[in-house]
Amino acid sequence: MHTETTSDSGEEPPSSSTLKSLKEFHSAGPGFWSNIADSDWNDWRWQLKHRITSAEQLQRLMPTLTPEEYGGAKLANHKLALAITPYFFNLIDPADENCPIRWQVIPRIEETQTASWEMTDPCGEDSHSPVPGLVHRYPDRVLVLVTDRCAAYCRYCTRSRLVSNASGYDFHPQFDQQIEYIQNTPNVRDVLLSGGDPLLFSDEKLEHLLSRLRAIPHVEFLRIGTRIPIFLPQRITPQLSAMLRKYHPLFISIHSNHPRELTTEVRGALGRLADAGIPLGNQSVLLRNVNDGAVVMKALVQKLLMCRVKPYYIYQCDLISGSAHLRTSVRTGLKIMEELRGHTTGYAVPQFVIDAPGGGGKVPVNPEYVLTRNADRVVIRNYEGKIFEYPEAADGTPLISPPVEIEEPELV
Repeated sequence: MHTETTSDSGEEPPSSSTLKSLKEFHSAGPGFWSNIADSDWNDWRWQLKHRITSAEQLQRLMPTLTPEEYGGAKLANHKLALAITPYFFNLIDPADENCPIRWQVIPRIEETQTASWEMTDPCGEDSHSPVPGLVHRYPDRVLVLVTDRCAAYCRYCTRSRLVSNASGYDFHPQFDQQIEYIQNTPNVRDVLLSGGDPLLFSDEKLEHLLSRLRAIPHVEFLRIGTRIPIFLPQRITPQLSAMLRKYHPLFISIHSNHPRELTTEVRGALGRLADAGIPLGNQSVLLRNVNDGAVVMKALVQKLLMCRVKPYYIYQCDLISGSAHLRTSVRTGLKIMEELRGHTTGYAVPQFVIDAPGGGGKVPVNPEYVLTRNADRVVIRNYEGKIFEYPEAADGTPLISPPVEIEEPELV
């Protein structure tokens, strides 16, 4: 394996220098909204009220929109609404057409093009929904969709069929039915609140829902899936954090795809949640022009740990309609995993998964580290490509004598 060294001039190699730069924390700052009072800028409700929601607003703030972006923005509200918080908009580089923030939230005309293998419900959630807004795919856990609204809309959204209601799905969560189903299903021990984004609820509304779930004896722990700390860190107030800590064990999964998203504001918001005793995990989606390189992904996972967040999953992009321009290959994801395992601390290595199309659930996808195995031995390779042999009997008990010597297989 190639090991990076400093050049003869003593300078860092380019990838090492890039990694270091990506891991630096910066403030998004008020940017275009520098005339706004700090009290407004730091008010999450102000941020929501002043989101960019039209092609005209977008072009006025960013005259460098490409024809593909402007065309996509004009048509966005027919499929998935356009909405970007002022805070998150300031992370976009208007001079870079391939800015990784830009690709995630600015619509493109390619969203109107659907490949034959793409679907409106790639994870088969509707077919696993015994009551409206509740998905029961796995034996001991349920997903509860509590809203169809987000602070900003990811252009690769798995639930674009219902999120923002741009396509007329007309989603209305039925909290009483959802809770009654959980109460009547004793094998459900884990409840995940998602949507849309549950943290858009007021503290009072969210607490009412959490308290009802916590009162169910067989529900062992609660989870919230959210991108609010990334899109709208102002929402993570001390009051919200204090309320959430009353409902332990409570876990929160955030969604960050690029290290530039981890600003000083986000680090502060995540710190407030961590200080409230909430375990934090991150789920990323592998996206072309965003995080489909080992250096960027390594910077992301290492920076997440600096924010007290455990990298949890990297998802292969779901086969959502109109997402082909954002999708990269499974092969790319496996290559990235090869560059993480052994090359950074194990806490920083997430699990690469494919959500099996049509509702098959999450399937782990790993590089091949087990080369051969039989009743006597397992032949494995490590992150450097070196070969090792682990002897064992068929039932797992240690062998009395070592196995017969074997030839090392060739790596291809």
